[in-house]
Amino acid sequence: MEKTYKKVLTIAGSDSGGGAGIQADIKTISACGCYAASAITAVTVQNTMGVIDVEGLSPSVIEGQIDAVLSDIGADCVKIGMLHSSKVVLSVAKMMKKHDIKNIVLDPVMVSTSGHRLIEEEAIETLCKELIPMARVITPNIPEAEILYGGKIPNQDVLRTTAQQLANKFNTSIYLKAGHLTEEALIDIFYNHEEGNFCELKTKRIHTENTHGTGCTLSSALASMIAKGHNLTEAATLAQKYIENAIIEGANYKIGHGHGPVAHFYKYWD
Repeated sequence: MEKTYKKVLTIAGSDSGGGAGIQADIKTISACGCYAASAITAVTVQNTMGVIDVEGLSPSVIEGQIDAVLSDIGADCVKIGMLHSSKVVLSVAKMMKKHDIKNIVLDPVMVSTSGHRLIEEEAIETLCKELIPMARVITPNIPEAEILYGGKIPNQDVLRTTAQQLANKFNTSIYLKAGHLTEEALIDIFYNHEEGNFCELKTKRIHTENTHGTGCTLSSALASMIAKGHNLTEAATLAQKYIENAIIEGANYKIGHGHGPVAHFYKYWD
């Protein structure tokens, strides 16, 4: 009997520095034991110091990449990252409908760590209306959740309520990341909308400059665990453990002059 891969398609922007975006997604998916295919939405000019420029690909080329992968290779889960314009959001939504994709993990990438806006204002509205409701899970950080929620998230105490309200608003499960808050003890909140229950994912804050691409890495790990057949809560728990270890191990390295990446292959590198 021929072996088959568990397959994840990532739809996201390229990071020339290799720490985030498509590059981080492919590293993560591979490290988590799945086959990674990709559709690039934009090319960013960036390094550990920040994003210098962004050039989006045309919707037709993005659609072509997605169609080529899904019509031939297929995907057990699709991870969606940076979509810079309304036209691109609509193109991706069209392809998800065409290929009847049910397992979608959407990372609503809006602003880079360095504060560079990565998505047009109009695209946020289109994302909320057309694509987020199609996702099985979305993985916002605090600034992104505040945009989606329409209000401030001041501390850890309101995360459960916020996650549930977002889940009800968009009819999807929510992995709400706590890293942008100030507490030393971090508790990510996963609200499983399908089962109506919470999972608190507790970690200690890791003090390191190497946090570039953590959002991309977490969402790709989550997509990989779903592709491998884990239920949503199991997948969230395994993804959180993967990113925690990748941050811990990555803290020991120095690369570039700014925010370095996590150690995606910590299980395999000596």
